[in-house]
Formats: sequence, structure tokens, C-alpha cells
Amino acid sequence: MRKIPIYSHPAAGWPALISSTQKLMDYQTFLRGSLSVLKSNQPQGGFDCPGCAWPDHKSHKRIDVCENGIKVIASETMTKKADAQFFARHTVTELQRWSGYELEHSGRLSEPVYYDAAQDRYVPIPWEAAYGLITEQLGKLDSPNEALFYTSGRVTNEPAFMYQLFVRSFGTNNLPDCSNMCHEPTSVMLGKQLGVGKATVMLEDFEQAKLILMFGQNPATNHPRMLEMLAHAHEQGCRIISINPMREQGLSRFRNPQKPMHMAAGQSDDMVDDVIQIQIGGDTALLTGIAKWLIENDRINHDFITTHTAGFEPLKQWLTAQTWEDITLGCGIPQIDIVNLAKLVADSSATICTWGMGITQHVQGDDNVAMITNLLLLMGMIGIDGAGASPVRGHSNVQGDRTMGIHERPSKTLLDSLERVFERPMPKEHGYDVVTGAKALIEGDLKVFMGMGGNYAVAAPDTSAIQQALTTTQLNVFVGTKLNETMLYPGANNVILPCLGRTERILTTKGEQFATIEDSMCQIVPTQGKLKPVSDNLKSEAKIIAELATHVLGADSSIPWLAMSEDFDLIRDYIAQAINGFDDFNQRIRTNERGFHLYHAARHRVWNTESGKAQFEVPHYPITYVAAQMADTHDIDHEDTTQKVWQLTSVRSHDQFNTMIFGFKDCYRQTNRRDVLFMHPDEISRLGWQKGDQVMVSRHASSSSHTAHKNKPRVLGPLILTEMDIAANAVAAYYPECNDLFDLDTHAPDSHIPAYKSTTVILERVNTSVQTAEPV
Repeated sequence: MRKIPIYSHPAAGWPALISSTQKLMDYQTFLRGSLSVLKSNQPQGGFDCPGCAWPDHKSHKRIDVCENGIKVIASETMTKKADAQFFARHTVTELQRWSGYELEHSGRLSEPVYYDAAQDRYVPIPWEAAYGLITEQLGKLDSPNEALFYTSGRVTNEPAFMYQLFVRSFGTNNLPDCSNMCHEPTSVMLGKQLGVGKATVMLEDFEQAKLILMFGQNPATNHPRMLEMLAHAHEQGCRIISINPMREQGLSRFRNPQKPMHMAAGQSDDMVDDVIQIQIGGDTALLTGIAKWLIENDRINHDFITTHTAGFEPLKQWLTAQTWEDITLGCGIPQIDIVNLAKLVADSSATICTWGMGITQHVQGDDNVAMITNLLLLMGMIGIDGAGASPVRGHSNVQGDRTMGIHERPSKTLLDSLERVFERPMPKEHGYDVVTGAKALIEGDLKVFMGMGGNYAVAAPDTSAIQQALTTTQLNVFVGTKLNETMLYPGANNVILPCLGRTERILTTKGEQFATIEDSMCQIVPTQGKLKPVSDNLKSEAKIIAELATHVLGADSSIPWLAMSEDFDLIRDYIAQAINGFDDFNQRIRTNERGFHLYHAARHRVWNTESGKAQFEVPHYPITYVAAQMADTHDIDHEDTTQKVWQLTSVRSHDQFNTMIFGFKDCYRQTNRRDVLFMHPDEISRLGWQKGDQVMVSRHASSSSHTAHKNKPRVLGPLILTEMDIAANAVAAYYPECNDLFDLDTHAPDSHIPAYKSTTVILERVNTSVQTAEPV
């Protein structure tokens, strides 16, 4: 297929600065927000930007934040309030019709509110009354396992530790979090293969790498701070290859706002040497081809494999059995291109494989991560400078929350440690993750839902079914800074508790407090907001958890909850005793202004696996899995050229962060609207369709689907057909609007990651072209 130049400008540069400034003005927080921008990611008294988990560089910059980070900061620092007057003006039924964009811009939550069914409105409720109501409803449960306690990745380490301790003291491991929906295959497979489910690289390794393979990533939109490191690596002579069904226009060139001369002269840095435009879901097949060629041509690291690994022979036998015909069918890439890529891998002395959710969010997501790890092990690229595994997390502390114990399947080591430190039994039975928890909610097995941040129903598949299920509970509790769609489907009792944001000061009787986060590369970093809170009625997350635990657990708890919420050093002392790697936590976090790096055993070639060695893994699914799915045409009339099976992937726009919609502009994809369906122009022409046509997207649920949607067709649209440089047989739509096309039964086998990035759909043009948005 021909390449199409859609966005011809470099990433970042003046458009990013202009867009960032505009967002600060849109949120009416230019001064307050700008002051926060100056404090973002600063080593002394600054806060860690909540926009993504990309690490801070060791060198200090006066301004160290990207366009996306400024948008998130603008959202949080706005002074407009969703207060009692706001809720008095709008019923919940009315708010249910609001878009995510409208809810995002409604203002900061500023006081506790309770849903009054008679008025169909949220009304103010005192904090003590709210705690009393929650305590009463939790006390009515037949079992603690009838409650689900969700966590967002924006929660910092200290309250995350308190939250999991509270939930386990209450008696359940029902602790799903957003990891379940983004990088769970990374955690599961790296943990299984290397002994630690985290990145083996540090940021400095990118400066020494000779080859960087980027899988399923769009940094220009999702983590723009990575662009500077890619441009720097490329300047040092590193080859960078993007492997993605979409030729992301923001990866071609980068105009660095940190280089005034570049900005003034209109110069830019190159980043990516080539794009391997793979078929959606074809990553395992491509990696199979690379590994097959390396083994058959004896270009692997025998010494490393013999000394440090187990399971090589079964993988070798499996690779030998795979045919090139199936490999090329599975990934859509010609054999010669796969071999050329394999030669680059063979010739590289230091290779980093980095990936985003384009790798993980598939039925075969576990296999994708396993094959990336297999490739690194074949070449001995774990435990040397400039090489390793680099998953890129999206939330600024999603990795830290997991380290702090937010996990529905806790290790025996963690539970034993908590029991030793707090001298109380911890529940042993594994709890619900996002997928199994949503199913339990829909089936009526859960009576209480609590969300510590996040937008659970909208982030998960089957959004409408989950929202409906929330209306059947006895209690829903939401802790957050902003109103979102999940909060608008009340059960018998519904409470919203407003908390401080990352940019705001936490002032207690013990003085001003700071918290910590863990970035994508295992660095523990301090974070301290400095702004005056937008409302005097806000509490820190730690304070909310402490007061709730005191009410719910009462005299049954000897844990000093309130003291912990007043003095974060006390929380860190407990973390040091209970969580491996945090010895002398308080001293170490204060010794270095950039924090400290958690010990990573695999980085030192110590393998905490069952075999005691790094483990090769054979994929679970056949490499032609996607091709087989595409061949299943669901009884389509093949004579009707307007219908065809396509592979759909979800994407995020340049004007959003997760489910937060800042605006409608996607500058790299040249659209000003979100109700669009992206397709390659060659495919549009082949069908005899036109840009701007209205298209319905449908998918039939399988007979194994959960009760709410069993055998029920899923339909989205009409969407406006829009051009994108995307692989053949592929289309893309915006997340989260397309989430009802994904179901809770279609997920990876071990990690349960929902398949947001690949599902088969049928397209039908419903009428001719409509007026589309002007190019941006």
C-alpha cells in the first residue's frame, strides 16, 4: 500500500506550545496552571507530572513537561467547581447525556455529595455522615468479597499502601486496578520469564543503545517526553524501527522546545529510521520470523542461553515447526523484510525493545510480550548497558501502586510480610480483577463498588452493561478530583468524596507532606504539590482512607490510620518494613533529589523465577490467530461489496489522556471530531467509498458472552470515514467511544487483558458523504 503524508510537520515545536497555552486558557487556569507547569518534574519541592510514567532525566531542566502533561495539569488546576450549586442545576439523568468532554470541563469536585433519588440529584453530605453511611453498608455484607475496590494509577505510593492495607484488613483481595487494562501481560510474562514484571532498563540505557525496536507505541500523543530521548539516541547513531499497524506521523521528526535555536530556525531532529507496518495483532508472528531466522542462521548468544536460561529447546522446536508461509500470513510482512529486520537484530551489540498497549491489549497479548522477551534472551540483551526490556506505562504511578500491593493476586511473600508487620491475618483467596470484577458486578454478585480514582465503567469493555450494573448495587463510593461517567449510575446509595490533586499542597498537623511515585523504569521519585487547594473541603487520599478505615474497622484495628495520614514518614516506615526494596525509605528518598532506583534482580542477571533462570516461553496461540479470525466471515454475503470483515483497533487522540477528553483536535491525524472511523485511502477507493461516508461498525457477541450481552449484536455509529496511513484490512476508532464493541470474554488467557487493540468487525456504508471537519 502506498504511503500517505497526512501530517507533514514535526512533532512538538510551536504547535505544541500554542496548544498547551490554549488549554491553560480553556480551563481558565493560565496563572495557576502556569505556576504548576514550572514545578512539574522538578527535583526540589516539585511534583511528578500525572500525565505519564516516563522517567525524569538526570539533567535538570527549568521546564520539564510535555504538551500532554500541561493539558493534564490544566485539567487539575482549574478553579471552576462542580459544587452544590452545580449539582442543584443539573439532575443525574441530564448529566448522563453529557459527553466526556463536557463532564471533564464541568469543574473540580469540591465537597462530598450523596445521590438523592427523590430529586435525582447529588446533594451535599458532611464527611462524617458519608463515612457513617459507607460503614453501615459495608457492615451489611454477608462477605467482604461482595465488595470491589478499584484503584487508578494516579494514586501515589503512600495512600496506595494504606488503601490495600485497609481493603485486606477489611477481609478481601478484590483490588483490581488500571494495570488490568493496560500492561497486565507485561507484569505477568516478565514476572514469569525474568522474575520481575517491570522494565529492565534505565533511562541512561537509551543513550547507549545501538538498536531500538518500538512495538505498538505512539509517543507523540501518549508520552511525548520520550521523543527527546528517541531523537537523542538517533543522533548518537542508534537505529530506531517502529513496528506498528499505523504509520504514526508524530514519529517522523521532532522539534524540541528545549532547543531555542531549533525553535527559532524551524529545525527538527529525525527519530525513526523505518516503519514496519504490521497487520493488527501480527506481532507474535513477526517476532517468530525474526527468532526463527536468528536460530537457523546461528546468530544467537549461546553463552548467555547456556548460562542464564531455561526452556530453549522447546522454543527452538516450536520455531522450527513454523512455516514462512504462516509467518508472513500472520503478520502481513514479506519474508525479505523480516529477514532484514532479523539481520539488524543480529548485528546490534545493544538492543532495547520498548512497547506500549499496542502489544499488550490483544487476546494474544501474553504471547506478544513473551516473544519480545524471548528475542532479548536469544541475543543476551538483558543485564547489559544499552539493552533490555522497556515497557512504557501510561499512568504516572500505575507501576508504583502494584509495587505497594494493589493486586488482586498478591504473592505469598507480600501477605506474609503484611501479617508480620501488622500482626493480623490477611486474606489468602485471590480476588477479582477488572474483567472478572465487571462480570461479577453484571451478574449481581457484588453489592458494593468503590473507586479510588479512575473511570472504571468507561475504561473497561462493555461500558453500558457495567453502568447498568452499578445501578443495582447497595453502595457506590467514588474518590476523585473530577466528575466522570461512572459516577452517574447510582445504586441504592451513592457517595462522591473529593480529594486533593497532585498539584495541591497536603498540609497536616505534622506540617507539609510529600508523597512518592514509581516511574516506568523503577525509579522512586518524590512529589509535592504547592498550590492552595481549590476548596477547603478537600482531603488527601491518605486522610480519606484513614478516616474511612477508622470508621469501618473501628476497635478491631490496632493500625494507627490517622497518625499515618498526618505523617507520611510513618507510612514510609511501614512500607520499608513490608515491601521489598524500600529499606531506609525515608532516608533514601531525601538523600538524592531525584529519588532512588529500586533493585531489579534481572538487570543484574539474577533470576527470581521457578527455575532460577530466565525462562523462554512458547506462545499459546497459533501465529495465524488473527488471520483465522479474519477468515471467519460471520455469514457475510460475499456478493455484497459494502460488507467485509475488518480488524478494528482502538486509538487515543492527541487531545485526551486515558478517558479524559480535553478537546476534539487530533493534529497528527488531521481531524477535529471523535465520531470517525480511520481507514487507508487505498482501501476506501477499493471499496468504491469516499472520505466522509457514514459507516456503521458492528460485531456479534459470541454465545459464551456474559448474560448482559449474550448473543447481542454490538453496533457503533454512524462514524465518519476518515483517512489514515493504516495497514490493509484494518480500521481504527477512538477509545473509549468504541468500548461497547469489546466484550469481557475476549481477553488474554493468563493476564485477562481485554482485547482493545484487535477485534473483527463488519462495516456497512449507510449513506453518502457528509461534511467533515476542516483539517487541523
